[in-house]
Amino acid sequence: MAKVAFIGLGVMGYPMAGHLKVRGGHELTVYNRTAEKAQKWAAEFGGRAAATPAEAADGQDLVFACVGNDDDLRSVTTGKDGAFEALKPGAVFIDNTTASAEVARELYGAARAKNAHFIDAPVSGGQAGAENGVLTVMCGGDQDVFDRARPVIDAYARMVGLMGPAGAGQLTKMINQICIAGLVQGLAEGIHFGKKAGLDIEKVIDVISKGAAGSWQMENRHKTMNAGKYDFGFAVDWMRKDLDIVLAEARRNGAKLPVTALVDQFYADIQALGGNRWDTSSLLARLEK
Repeated sequence: MAKVAFIGLGVMGYPMAGHLKVRGGHELTVYNRTAEKAQKWAAEFGGRAAATPAEAADGQDLVFACVGNDDDLRSVTTGKDGAFEALKPGAVFIDNTTASAEVARELYGAARAKNAHFIDAPVSGGQAGAENGVLTVMCGGDQDVFDRARPVIDAYARMVGLMGPAGAGQLTKMINQICIAGLVQGLAEGIHFGKKAGLDIEKVIDVISKGAAGSWQMENRHKTMNAGKYDFGFAVDWMRKDLDIVLAEARRNGAKLPVTALVDQFYADIQALGGNRWDTSSLLARLEK
């Protein structure tokens, strides 16, 4: 059993922290910007709610975070009353936020200056993956630190991998989002085409999902897309945030991402339709408007 803190109890962090307590059997202290959420979690799972990130991190072996973006992450780590004020020597800070590789490298250095450690560990699998404890976790950092942290991360994960040095986890998550963007757009166009052609979409998907066109998106999203329901997962606003990170990194490293840039603009069209909180499969709504 380890002494663990978890910072950020949103739709992902709340169940992830729960798995660390219930499956992992760890002693948990939690912090959330809305204190009532932390108190609710503590009452449900039997942990302790802290008033600040620093208080949550004080004396802990591992500190997890899952917040919104780079600015949120800096706020809870190196900001006033941030977790890095209280990291004990040898502690490991594990960041599950989808953020930039730049901030991951920055915080890796800041942690080392405190004689502590940092792993960037963004996740894939969405809210359902978090609730069921079957997330994919892509890590960047040092091998020996990863080896210490992995048994704890396993409490909410199906797959955990060290992808390289600091920032490599975030870069891998960017590739994940690049691939998803193209897949969802292709699926949306396929369903749209099938409807226009007068085909039975369920019959079409039943056949093509067993061949080379099959994908997680097809298997898990085609029914709701066909029904025009878009309340099942990762929101458009968050996808646009992630794609902004992807495209900024591509400008830095010279990668050419024409399809990703185009799909990002298609998501902007969804936002203009009022679909900010629709899930990412809502690309079909743009074709049907």
